[in-house]
Amino acid sequence: MSYIVPIGPYHPSLEEPIHAKLITEGELISDAEIFIGYNHRGIEKLAMQKNIIQTLVLVERVCGICSHSHMLTFAMTCEACGGIKAPKRGQYIRVIIAELERIHSHMLWLGIALHIIGHDSLFMHTWDDREAVMDALEELTGNRVNYGMVTYGGSRRDITLDQRDRVLDILDKIEESTKTLADFLLHDKTVALRTQGVGVLTTEDAIRIGAIGPHARASNVPVDVRIDAPYCCYDEFDFEKVVYPTCDVFARCVVRVLENIESIKIIRQALDSLPAGPINLGSKIPTIKPAEYMMRHEAPRGQLSYKVVTNGTDKVARVSIHVPTFKNAPTIPTMLKGNSVADAGLIIASIDPCFSCMDR
Repeated sequence: MSYIVPIGPYHPSLEEPIHAKLITEGELISDAEIFIGYNHRGIEKLAMQKNIIQTLVLVERVCGICSHSHMLTFAMTCEACGGIKAPKRGQYIRVIIAELERIHSHMLWLGIALHIIGHDSLFMHTWDDREAVMDALEELTGNRVNYGMVTYGGSRRDITLDQRDRVLDILDKIEESTKTLADFLLHDKTVALRTQGVGVLTTEDAIRIGAIGPHARASNVPVDVRIDAPYCCYDEFDFEKVVYPTCDVFARCVVRVLENIESIKIIRQALDSLPAGPINLGSKIPTIKPAEYMMRHEAPRGQLSYKVVTNGTDKVARVSIHVPTFKNAPTIPTMLKGNSVADAGLIIASIDPCFSCMDR
């Protein structure tokens, strides 16, 4: 017998509102629909009313987990409009914070996924490592959520030798535990039973729908803006795209853990070869000539795009934000089909959604 099972928009297990309508045949999902738009905050409209420094602070609040990504992408887009080039030391510092943020985001998602699976011991171990990453971010920026490390033409704060050494010590701890976690995920029977063959998104479907970020790479689609269109000196660092061929929830777990190891490699290289010189071009509020530009950044969840139109004043005429969840959410109905209702929550969570980001 057919049933319609609603999930959300307001549900005890959902941190943010989304509505999934599951069409079921008994316990199996035969079709699904996703409804978004419950969390609109009007940030793009507010950005048109504030000066360029105020807008930089505003876009950092689009998302709590990838706040640096939004701040960085907006700043890079405005710099491209104004022909501004950040000093190399400032660009390296931007990369260090971006990769620490990536590790933090992946660990947060993995902990939630393990909690949904029912593996609470591993969830607590993962979040213990996440705390260490947040300690590193606090060490460098003074904050644990919104770091405020970006300004036009570079970074707002420098990294001292003492800070560098303390962050390297934290990375040693995180790397050892991340490798243990990767080995555990690859061989644990509980994780395998709950994730292998669940929520499959084939390579063909991922390309057809337009999946991006770790979600696409877990479906064997090798896309990564850091390598495909390098920015902030990413072409000077040695790291690899992490792709996995099984196209299921298991692959999404493995890709994010292995990406953390690559991020640690990038941070170490950046700290070891941090260039001498200034970190920014000064603190004067810029007036950017009329221009139009779009920049891409590989945020923790995937490609984040900002398009900015400037008008020659200290304000921007238009800011258009394209976030990863908006691209990955349309894959959810395809992944849900053929799976049980009991796996629906894990499958929806496997894209690492940020619905506040998406509705902005």
